[in-house]
Amino acid sequence: MIVGTAGHIDHGKTALVKALTGADTDRLAEEKARGITIDLGFAYADLGGGTITGFVDVPGHERLIHTMLAGAGGIDMALLVVAADDGVMPQTREHVAILDLLGIGRGIVALTKADLADDARRAEAAAEIRDALAGTALADAPILPVSSLTGEGIDALRASLIAAETATAARHVDGPMRLAVDRSFTLSGAGTVVTGTMLTGRVAVGDQVIVSPRGLPARIRAIHAQNRPATEGLAGQRCALNLAGEAISKDAIHRGDVVLSPALHAPTDRIDAWLTVLPSEPKPIGTWFPARLHSHAVETGARIVPLGDPIQPGQGGPVQIVLDRPIAAAVHDRFILRDVSASRTIGGGGFLDLRAPARKRRTPERLALLDAARAEDPAAALAAMLAVAPVDLPAFARDRSLSPAGLADALRRADGATIGDLALGRPVLDALQAQLTDTLTQFHEGNPDLAGLGRERLRLQLQPRLPKDAFLAFLRAEADVGRAVLDGAFVRLPGHEVRLTPEDEALWDRIAPALAGETRFRPPRVRDFATEFGIDEKDVRRVLRLTQKLGRTDQIAHDHFFAREVTREMVAIILDVAAQSPDGWFTAPAFRDRVQNGRKVAIEILDFFDRLGLTLRRGDLRRINPHRADLFGDIGRESSPVGRPDFKSAS
Repeated sequence: MIVGTAGHIDHGKTALVKALTGADTDRLAEEKARGITIDLGFAYADLGGGTITGFVDVPGHERLIHTMLAGAGGIDMALLVVAADDGVMPQTREHVAILDLLGIGRGIVALTKADLADDARRAEAAAEIRDALAGTALADAPILPVSSLTGEGIDALRASLIAAETATAARHVDGPMRLAVDRSFTLSGAGTVVTGTMLTGRVAVGDQVIVSPRGLPARIRAIHAQNRPATEGLAGQRCALNLAGEAISKDAIHRGDVVLSPALHAPTDRIDAWLTVLPSEPKPIGTWFPARLHSHAVETGARIVPLGDPIQPGQGGPVQIVLDRPIAAAVHDRFILRDVSASRTIGGGGFLDLRAPARKRRTPERLALLDAARAEDPAAALAAMLAVAPVDLPAFARDRSLSPAGLADALRRADGATIGDLALGRPVLDALQAQLTDTLTQFHEGNPDLAGLGRERLRLQLQPRLPKDAFLAFLRAEADVGRAVLDGAFVRLPGHEVRLTPEDEALWDRIAPALAGETRFRPPRVRDFATEFGIDEKDVRRVLRLTQKLGRTDQIAHDHFFAREVTREMVAIILDVAAQSPDGWFTAPAFRDRVQNGRKVAIEILDFFDRLGLTLRRGDLRRINPHRADLFGDIGRESSPVGRPDFKSAS
């Protein structure tokens, strides 16, 4: 368990920690000379319950609130210190407000210097404390009179802390690791050491980590957990990590950095959050309000943009926080806002979305997503978010520090389905499938002579509008179960086809052999067929255009049709020609030589593929567009970054 002190300057926080642990947390010469805590102090002790309790001693001076905030993040329990002779003071109230905004609901109030107060004064001070705690998460915290000088009440306080240690639930140790850095220093013979609270996960000697937000790679050389040598550190412990790495040094790592698993490294400078404004704030929080943001040990400048009306004192609401610099954070990390002059605390809350959009940030869907994200339980949040829009699962897991097993459990409990890396609620998926069938049915009824609806046009008509890769995965899954047919860049229902009349079919039977023989790469044109068969060019052209809609041919150029099988064969040839080139770029002559036709026809063919987006042209050179390499089926599928994922059940 990690206990954090709080309270006004010179109310005896450091002396109380020393009485409990025997350790003096004032480690700086200036602190000892002035008799006050200036920087964070740490102490560890077995209070008698058989486990090690860590204490974070914070300064009480108003000008050092930023240091107090660096120590308040990650604590399990607050030890609020109020001197019996002074009673509740300004920094007492500010510390209480900060603890409440940080969501710290477990605490004990130590009424220190009890030897200086009689029973009447003690009762008066206790009443002041109850009044200060009213309406906060610490409203029912026990008040214990203690004296570090005489020892009065120390045993009772120690017993209360032992009981709290026993009742402390284990933190989230199954997910990826995160440690918030509050100190960085060098030890002779060891190198760079950082200390901080393990927020999630576990870390072991030899693990590879990243120091975020700078992205410095490092290896764990040694670990001290709760001030003892250890082979691993766990969430909820204070740890010292001995780091090794090419860019690792004391000066390269700063208070506020986060040591984390490489998969979690994704700094952000724009965050959507829920902000609660303190009743003491003189004015509402309006657009582009300047502030200083504190989260765990990080401090940076920020601008606040309410996502609704200005937030009134004593009220809460969604906001977008635009930071002066990127930070490493996680969803539901708590934060505190102070004014830019560091004279008062404005409010605080929790992060909801680390990838906030700069535009369309106030749409109803966006606000509904943020409201859904407020749920602490990942499954509850995912279920609520899926009711609004599809969810990017890798980003969801990364920003919430979830392990693969944790993500799978959340998806199962949220009753979600997946399309590749995208999750959808089952009702949403059912509705999307119904929309697909209805849209294609209506299209076929209005366009019976067309083979199908263009894939991109279809994507834009369906809601929710899926990203292109996810939409292609969705269509392939629908095709696999027989609800749709993918025909190149077109989609149709399984039962739909453009039919030729018997006369048209007879003409096609005469044309088809000429498109599939030895001259398939330079087939006759419309006028050639018309001359050979002694019929009107218009009839030949009409039939060939119908066969194009049937997927039997492709119109490469004006009045020049190729069999679809030949088009596929040419795609394979182009892929092979590109593969033979060291840099993937190829020339028209290289393709012409493979199909052994004239330069003009070869250029027409390549222009056709340019129009489809299969090839990208730069001057006289071309290369394959991997995003369109699947236009004619499985040809080149391995060259495309888009795979063929099926729907996966979360059950």
